[in-house]
Amino acid sequence: MVVAEQLREALAEWQALLGPGHVVYEGDLLREFETATFSTSQSVPAVLRPGSREEIQECLRIANRLAVPLYIVSGGKNWGYGSRVPVRSGCAVLDLGRMNRILDFSEELAYVTVEPGVTQRQLYAFLKQHNSKLWMDASGASPDSSLIGNTVERGFGHTPYGDHFAYAAGLEVVLPTGEVIETGAAQFADCVTAPVNRWGVGPSLDGLFSQSNFGVVTRMSIHLMPEPERFEAFFYTCEAPNALPAIVDALRPLKLQELLRSAMHIANDYKVLGGLRQYPWEEAGGKTPLTPEVMSLFRRSMSFGYWNASGGIYGTPAQVSEAKRLLRKRLAHLPGKLHFVTPRLLRTAKRFAGPFKLVSGWDIRRTVELVEPVVDLMRGIPTDHALGSCYWRKRTPIPARPDPDRDGCGLLWYSPTAPAEGEKTEQLSRIAIETMLEYGFEPMISLTMLTPRIIQCVTSLTYDRDVSGEDERALDCYHELGHRCTAAGFWPYRLGIASMDGPLPNGGTGDFLGRLKALADPNGILAPGRYGIG
Repeated sequence: MVVAEQLREALAEWQALLGPGHVVYEGDLLREFETATFSTSQSVPAVLRPGSREEIQECLRIANRLAVPLYIVSGGKNWGYGSRVPVRSGCAVLDLGRMNRILDFSEELAYVTVEPGVTQRQLYAFLKQHNSKLWMDASGASPDSSLIGNTVERGFGHTPYGDHFAYAAGLEVVLPTGEVIETGAAQFADCVTAPVNRWGVGPSLDGLFSQSNFGVVTRMSIHLMPEPERFEAFFYTCEAPNALPAIVDALRPLKLQELLRSAMHIANDYKVLGGLRQYPWEEAGGKTPLTPEVMSLFRRSMSFGYWNASGGIYGTPAQVSEAKRLLRKRLAHLPGKLHFVTPRLLRTAKRFAGPFKLVSGWDIRRTVELVEPVVDLMRGIPTDHALGSCYWRKRTPIPARPDPDRDGCGLLWYSPTAPAEGEKTEQLSRIAIETMLEYGFEPMISLTMLTPRIIQCVTSLTYDRDVSGEDERALDCYHELGHRCTAAGFWPYRLGIASMDGPLPNGGTGDFLGRLKALADPNGILAPGRYGIG
């Protein structure tokens, strides 16, 4: 517990270090750092905004001396997992958003080195400004979310570089004591391979600073993807509810053989509808959750399936043509529809949507609305389209500048994993669907084949926080979903703050992490409780 006198002394020292304008300890801005997309009770005594690694070091030294814990955020757009709220009450927040420099860039070796405040939007604009032939991998999060923040949480995107932490190197880390270390080849002074050699010599330390509280990552090199000679996206829709195992088993061999290299996504019908519009209160008669019968009507009228798979195909024209042939062959025995889409086709469809509807009766604009944001993400173009789904049950329109925290959107993400096997993926999805419907929430599910061997699932508990009792019901559902998934062996790939505090049941590994924490952070001042550590 932070003593008031110690906090006052720390605030005075932080103000002298950073300047009064970069230390906030009262007012509406402070309340924003106590607000998430679900119910929280943590109090935040102050927000610090350092502008350099050296200032971070000194902030940590002050925190150690005066026993005031600090919690780290890079951009604070961690919606669904806790936004900017610390795991435990009483932590001052170290907001790294001011550290937003792009420090190094190589077109030839395809990498960029960034600070934690650099956003998806900023990197995309930088590459465009330099007429680069390189693509970033964009996640479906806000364009203003932090690249480093997403990477250290082991987030993912859409291209062959979708496993973000696998394409990062040369971390600069400030330890809780204020010391600085570098990882991989960057540990050696003036090493010319620092941005591109992840391993260096000796033990690899990078993983210690992902999903942990062992240090503050202040610099990272991110590897970029060369623009392919040809790109096409595939979209597969299937109306059969029992087709998921066959879809997974059809796609996996193509991923294993690297014939399809992108992250491939499979979304259920609720997830697709939530990305297209807000809750259909009129059609549902004002009732929740949305029934399967109503969902069937929307699938027919808006041309999507019960299961909807998508992915990118990259390479030479011959490589893309062969991948399409093999994809058709793998999916031919299933009762669905396979479509291939190029950016040029989308432009043409938008241009001639009106005449096309007159001739065919098909409103192709709805199809374009569905696939265009996904195609953009497959090309490394960040988009805020997915933010609209946070407003699913809100009865007010989606604002021009969405902010789910500010607008009382309810969102909890639970993210279990399964082997990339059809039967196991079906078992996991069934647990999620049954649990969420049981608690009165639409089971919005997306499944991502990030590697050939694993499916990462994101279940979206989406609701309106302004409705009395919904926060409590959503958290009950979230915890029950976690209990049922882990009991069946489906553990999450990342956690939100609603399930972090308290040691994870990982036996000897947990004990070892505790010893590492005591070594790196003897006073326990950095993000206590994060991922169950300290």
